[in-house]
Amino acid sequence: MGFFKAYDMRGTFGKDFDLATVRNVGEALPKVVGGRRWLVGRDCRVTSSDVRDALVAGLQASGAEVTDLGPATTPMVYFATAQGDFDGSVQVTASHNPPSDNGLKVSKRGALPVGYSSGLAEVERLVSAKVVKDDKVVKDDKVVKDLKGFREGYIAWLKAHAGGEFAGLRFAVDCSDGMAGILAHDLFGPDALYLNDVPDGNFPHHSPNPLLAEAREQLSAAVRENGLDCGVIFDGDADRCMFVDENGDFIQPDYLIPALAATYPERGVAIHDVRTSRAAIEALRAEGFTPVMGKVGHAFAKVLLRETGAICGGELAGHYYFRDFFHCDSGELAALRLLVAFARAKAAGMKVSEFLAPVARKYANSGEMNFKVDDKEAAIARVLEAAKGLGVETGRSDIDGYRLEYAEGWVSVRQSNTEPLLRLLVECDTPERLEQWRGRLVAAV
Repeated sequence: MGFFKAYDMRGTFGKDFDLATVRNVGEALPKVVGGRRWLVGRDCRVTSSDVRDALVAGLQASGAEVTDLGPATTPMVYFATAQGDFDGSVQVTASHNPPSDNGLKVSKRGALPVGYSSGLAEVERLVSAKVVKDDKVVKDDKVVKDLKGFREGYIAWLKAHAGGEFAGLRFAVDCSDGMAGILAHDLFGPDALYLNDVPDGNFPHHSPNPLLAEAREQLSAAVRENGLDCGVIFDGDADRCMFVDENGDFIQPDYLIPALAATYPERGVAIHDVRTSRAAIEALRAEGFTPVMGKVGHAFAKVLLRETGAICGGELAGHYYFRDFFHCDSGELAALRLLVAFARAKAAGMKVSEFLAPVARKYANSGEMNFKVDDKEAAIARVLEAAKGLGVETGRSDIDGYRLEYAEGWVSVRQSNTEPLLRLLVECDTPERLEQWRGRLVAAV
């Protein structure tokens, strides 16, 4: 996998890309995306300031007028892009990747995502055709240093759209040494228990990827030891959030989509990805929503949200999308609204695990399994062949790999868009059947 991915640009600094690459990307972006007014933000990684300077130099070489948002969460950049009517924006971040990595997330006017199929392929072509030997970048003092008053206005907007109050709920917030720390105390108040809330690009306490079980251990322990109702954890750039319940047990993110949707008084479309639990889809319908399935990844989900007019939606990876948030994902807004939902459940006498049990305990779910294989297409073909022995197929989606439906469960198999992996997920009506299906399909891989 190179620096250019399906959703963004990302890789190991000094190996997959360097400052010369970034400068060339900056010079190419206005030519491909268009427009003169560009916004730039950055995360706390140790290379982010240098990457930002190289990016700005390239943007200005193409005649762009650059506004610097400074240290920011990725949702902050999305919001400022749309609210400020910028022609384009770039967040310097590698999201949940290791400390050695960095990258660029690009949006155009209205905070629409720019992915490989919608512009980055052409950027890659232009960058590949240009060679810059000198990667020393001089900082340009003409750059506007900040958007005055933006932070305060952004916090106020999030609070106004939280959907209610979470007073009485006792919870912990793990910022993962990432960018959530610059907003957490203002958003969640003085009574929360804060962990790793000082941004540090070395991520000394744990990985900035909360999908990893070891990254959640500290939060789970804090919830149990302090008798809290739940805990929320953010990834490195705060575009994703995930939760643990009162027992410190991980809540699979797609199980939370119906709870999130239900915080809105209106009903309509709610989107989800091809890996979403059948229980979550059924719960959305029971709540009066029309579920619409889409491809995995923010570059696709944001477009689907616009196309369907969906109120909100979510993904297995912990991204949650909002029509009111300029059709973008925000870990911050998702955390606020879900904490409100949990507070209401507590007021009704339910623990978080009890509140979520109708969805989380309805079916047996394997979670997403990842496999490194040399030939992913051949492996998918073997899985499809093995799946013929599972029973009568009642439905099939091929919008993103394959999702095969059966009366007793379903299977998702797809190639990762960001890593050299094959991803497999199985859900069944009983744990026994899950073990049988999983064993058969894993053997096929």
